[in-house]
Amino acid sequence: MKNKTSRRKMLMSLGTASAISFTGISAVKAASSSNNLPLKSNIKHSVCRWCYGSIPFEELCQGVKDIGMASIELTGPKEWPILKQYGLTCAIGWGDWPKGMGLNNFFNNPKNHEELIKLYEELIPQAAANGIKNLICFSGNRNGMTDLTGMMNCAKIIRKLIPVCEKNGVILSMELLSSKDSHPDYMCDTIEWGAALCEMVNSESFKMLYDIFHMQSMHGDHIRNVRRYGKYISHYHTGGMPGRKEIDNTQEIYYPAVIKAIIDSGYKGYLGQEFVPTPKDKDGMLASLKRCVEICDI
Repeated sequence: MKNKTSRRKMLMSLGTASAISFTGISAVKAASSSNNLPLKSNIKHSVCRWCYGSIPFEELCQGVKDIGMASIELTGPKEWPILKQYGLTCAIGWGDWPKGMGLNNFFNNPKNHEELIKLYEELIPQAAANGIKNLICFSGNRNGMTDLTGMMNCAKIIRKLIPVCEKNGVILSMELLSSKDSHPDYMCDTIEWGAALCEMVNSESFKMLYDIFHMQSMHGDHIRNVRRYGKYISHYHTGGMPGRKEIDNTQEIYYPAVIKAIIDSGYKGYLGQEFVPTPKDKDGMLASLKRCVEICDI
């Protein structure tokens, strides 16, 4: 991923915070002085763990709880019991992918199917036992493969996992990522391709993770996409464009309108904040998170 604040790099080095200076940090810190936002609950609020990797996990749990949020996502089985201790959940979880697999190499490569089936057959019941209803998955890169061949390869393994998902009440959600910018050659890079795969699989246990930041890079048109394809979307991510910074008026996506469309679509799930906060200290990072939750709490 080209972006220096990429999820991949942050996950490889959770002990490193963003070192970019924050304009107006004192104002944001002041906004954090009172905890527990009076949230409207029209949408449930979550945050991606990797964006706050410099904060010890239990301190992050307490900070998120103080804001009034319900979830820390992109967490795994080792973290789920800790979330429970703080009255939190994981809106969308993941596991320890086999060596060499991940965003770039996943479901569309038949060579991965045996290992990934084994992983998810163990992970899905674990998620269910911890009250986790959503697990992330990926297409993988094209690597010269046609979109139709890749779609058929993805559908083949997903269909094998559907009975386990249905038995445990867990949804597999494939993330839409930008192949123009952050993830060159990634296959599931448009809402149309993702929706076609959902139709091919034809199960309520398989849907999409619509990443607003990534889809702004690919095609934008979020409000019409939500209205047209909302039935295939199980989760949403935020992020400021460009740069994946705070989702405020310094960037090009007007989030209140997009979130209103999501709520109006009948969506009852979580909105995962996946911007990288510009402050490098814990208080500043949590203040930034709080402000962005306020922006989306319409």
